[in-house]
Amino acid sequence: MDRRNFLKATGALTTTAMLSQNNQTYAQPKLRTGEHVLILGAGLSGLSAAYLLHKQNIPFTILEARNRIGGRVFTHTADEAENLHVELGAEWVGASHERIQALCKELNLNLLNHQFETHLTLEGQYFKPKQWNYEQNWTSKYQTLLTNFKQLTSKNSKVLDQIDWWRYLNNQGISEKDIELKELFDSTDFGESIRNVSAYASLSEYAYSSPNNEMDFRIERGNTRLVEAMAEKIGMTHIMLSKKATHVKQEGKQVQVLCEDGSQYNGHRLICTLPVFALSKINWQPGLPADKTDALNQLQYCRIIKSAVVFKERFWQEEAFDMVTDTTAHYFFHSSKNLKSVKGTLTSYAIGEKAHVLSKMNQEQKIREICQGLKPAFGDVLPYAEKVVSYYWGGDAFSKGAYAIYDTHQWFGIRENLAKPFRNISFAGEHLADWQGFMEGAIQTGEDAAKGLLT
Repeated sequence: MDRRNFLKATGALTTTAMLSQNNQTYAQPKLRTGEHVLILGAGLSGLSAAYLLHKQNIPFTILEARNRIGGRVFTHTADEAENLHVELGAEWVGASHERIQALCKELNLNLLNHQFETHLTLEGQYFKPKQWNYEQNWTSKYQTLLTNFKQLTSKNSKVLDQIDWWRYLNNQGISEKDIELKELFDSTDFGESIRNVSAYASLSEYAYSSPNNEMDFRIERGNTRLVEAMAEKIGMTHIMLSKKATHVKQEGKQVQVLCEDGSQYNGHRLICTLPVFALSKINWQPGLPADKTDALNQLQYCRIIKSAVVFKERFWQEEAFDMVTDTTAHYFFHSSKNLKSVKGTLTSYAIGEKAHVLSKMNQEQKIREICQGLKPAFGDVLPYAEKVVSYYWGGDAFSKGAYAIYDTHQWFGIRENLAKPFRNISFAGEHLADWQGFMEGAIQTGEDAAKGLLT
């Protein structure tokens, strides 16, 4: 059983299509021939919904608040002369991510190996990949916990959702040394401290992840290539940029969207793929149900800043280099892997409060702080640094975070409320997926929302 089917079995995965099929309260009438669908958001979720509708010859219009498509998929050229591009948004395609892999194949996009061998810097000491590990007894016990999790009942799953990941690990007898490592490594995955993550959410990710925790591939020439290829298929004429929705009004079988620039769009259905911060800023008429509003106010997104430093030469030498540290820069990885160039880029992936601190620094201060994080492993590398390009998702005007993070008591409660259709409106986005923080989840939920209009 894969992760998605496991979540369905334990009642932890709810999609628009499932709600429509299983509960008449949320059922929506089937889309009629000629009816028009409006889609809020031209990120992967919105584009995936549109692509499916396009294949069914259903008319649609996408309204995107940014001046570009892609949302939190954001490939950036760090050095044009060297053709060094980096991902300032979504980074990895996992080995278990079947839907995005199928789309890449369909659209003739190649996947490149993006796996790494992890080094560690802790308390000023540097360890190469085979020089550090968890205690042997914990490694064995942890594997048993992951195996047993797959046999969990729905009732026991909900009990796990009441405990945070840090507390759960301590209850299992993890040592002080190993809990420090888990904090560093797992907070990299969730974007905030493991004290702010549900134990159920954590176990459901790690029990079903690939051996590299879904950090397996990237798309050749940048992940934005997938966004561009999908947009080309559906037609850019159907995508309206710089259209920030401010009001959504439903009357009978009609949906009307009013944008900040005064433009107005009408349709029969709406698929909203916006992150919860942007969604909560819209004036909904009639107002959203209380349980959905409460859920919107509860869900948080993690604070992440990705800072790619261009270095004159690749002093780290290893193509598969990455490193977890206890410094402000937090996690490093070789973001120019498989790109032919004398120069190279190392990306710092900082989370939580560390991300906020880095975001307040100017370019020179960022470079110095990031190079300081590399010092235990490589000495003074500041002379090699040329520039840094970064993006702080915690300050993004539309999402106020990189991706959703489910705290205790949230996985089995607010997710379903967030996913419920409301009259003529369906909802999608990575925050509703079984894969938070991955492109796979955005694609799946967008397609699910579109399918919900057809069945």
